Amino acid sequence: MMPLALATEDVLSEAIGLRLLAELPVPITPGLLLRKDGFGYLRAGMKNWRQLALRQTVLILTDLDQVACPIALKADWLGDKAAPASLMLRVAVREVESWVLADHEAMRKLIGPKGTLPPEPDTLPDPKQHLLKLAKLAARPVRQDLVKETGAVASQGIGYNHRLTNWVRSDWSPERAAQRSPSLQRTRTRLSELALRLQASGDEGAV
Repeated sequence: MMPLALATEDVLSEAIGLRLLAELPVPITPGLLLRKDGFGYLRAGMKNWRQLALRQTVLILTDLDQVACPIALKADWLGDKAAPASLMLRVAVREVESWVLADHEAMRKLIGPKGTLPPEPDTLPDPKQHLLKLAKLAARPVRQDLVKETGAVASQGIGYNHRLTNWVRSDWSPERAAQRSPSLQRTRTRLSELALRLQASGDEGAV
């Protein structure tokens, strides 16, 4: 089986990507994790990702943010030159937090019974801010981790990534979340197809 590299823009996206790969019928463990804060290095590194994809499968996971749609983002990032089949660019609409919010069962376990969970998180203009508003209603330990202190420069609490990445590993279900997030469902479908291709290439190499 060909090795796989996972490139993401933050800690939470990396945790989500790892969870998605682990849930596949034939789980995939990336041999290379590539991450920095923000999407800038992902977009700027497209030439490098293309070259890397000649040697191994590359999965890039990014947020749509304020771009009109995933098609527009992919056209901007990939340009006119077709991407190698082993380069997969997947987009969370509008942020990976919309995928987080989509699993209502796990969200209730995290934040408790208060607050209204969004039925269609992909339609939220700012999923992260929606999550932070809900976090203000959570029990004190969760609230202190997720919500920034008064006067703090950061948009989130200092324990935001630690709390959510642990929660993703232990409670968040991609299958449940995909029922409310079309962009996540599309990603799961593409990843299942990828797993089948990698398994087939591994089987052929073993003949």
